[in-house]
Amino acid sequence: MSYEYSGNLHTHSVYSDGHGQHQDIAHAAIQAGLDFVIVTDHNVWVQGMDGYRYLEGKRTLLLTGEEIHDTQREPQKNHLLVYETRAELASFATDPQNLLDEINARMGLAFLAHPFDPAAPLFHEDDLSWEAWEVQGFTGIELWNFMSEFKSKLSSLPRALFFAFNPDSIGVGPFPQVLERWDHLLTSGRRVVAIGGSDAHALPACMGPLKQTIFPYEYLFRTVNTHVLLDEPLSGETARDRKAIFTALRDGSAFVGYDLPAPTRGFRFQALGESEQIGMGGELAVKLGVTLQIHIPAPAVVRLFRSGEEIASWQGIETAVQTVREPGVYRVEVHLPFRGRMRGWIYSNPIYLSN
Repeated sequence: MSYEYSGNLHTHSVYSDGHGQHQDIAHAAIQAGLDFVIVTDHNVWVQGMDGYRYLEGKRTLLLTGEEIHDTQREPQKNHLLVYETRAELASFATDPQNLLDEINARMGLAFLAHPFDPAAPLFHEDDLSWEAWEVQGFTGIELWNFMSEFKSKLSSLPRALFFAFNPDSIGVGPFPQVLERWDHLLTSGRRVVAIGGSDAHALPACMGPLKQTIFPYEYLFRTVNTHVLLDEPLSGETARDRKAIFTALRDGSAFVGYDLPAPTRGFRFQALGESEQIGMGGELAVKLGVTLQIHIPAPAVVRLFRSGEEIASWQGIETAVQTVREPGVYRVEVHLPFRGRMRGWIYSNPIYLSN
């Protein structure tokens, strides 16, 4: 039995370029139904904020990480989400590999933030994509960044206004370039964990007489999240629960869920061998065959991939079973209609099948 908890792994406070205090962020996470939220301010690790926050009988676990990049580089590239180092590491940002080495020496986790983040020249926003693909030692990548997707749609002022005031129309899925890069890394033998995040800032905006916050924290916490699967329930004790959450993230026992169209809670992807059952992030020998089991929380379109190639699909199902006999990296995508078009809904982490 596994226990599922949803969280948002990428958000900013007033300590960098966000517009909310940690308490505001925690309360918004509670209102959005999140079990945990991680504040990742730019090039600053804020100590003393971690712990459970409570509101109206509900709680969320607030944790702090950091989003690190070289501020002297123009344009700025290679943003890295860093967790569990318990130290300020922005001074290592000039060399991404050196930074990763320092993170790993401290037993931290590192995820490539918004690997594809196109420019929006109309709004003087640079391309902030990841470029240092030669580096080794990162835990994973941010497969889906909601605000990067919004940024990609800012090709004109009318489009910017439309999506700013109709945010439910933004989310379609991870950029194809990121999915392709992830599959390439996986098929090359790398263990790369996928996460999703909102990149929430709660930015105030003024357009003439029109004033509003561009995507409040609570709204964004209802969009792209990461769901972790734990062997035991969260206890309410900060140190124990943070260890459980970050262990699940390191192991890939998690999936990316776009919770706005419909709740993704309840998704499962498992592999059953002759005498062993594993979940996402696990490895199993194929031997005479392995049965892959997929459970979806609502009828949807399900696609099964092996080493980057689609090998099966189902329409309008809640449960799918596929027996496979080839080694490879298996992952699942789930899509469903929302606001007049098909949207990415769930992206599993892989199951690894070996000879």
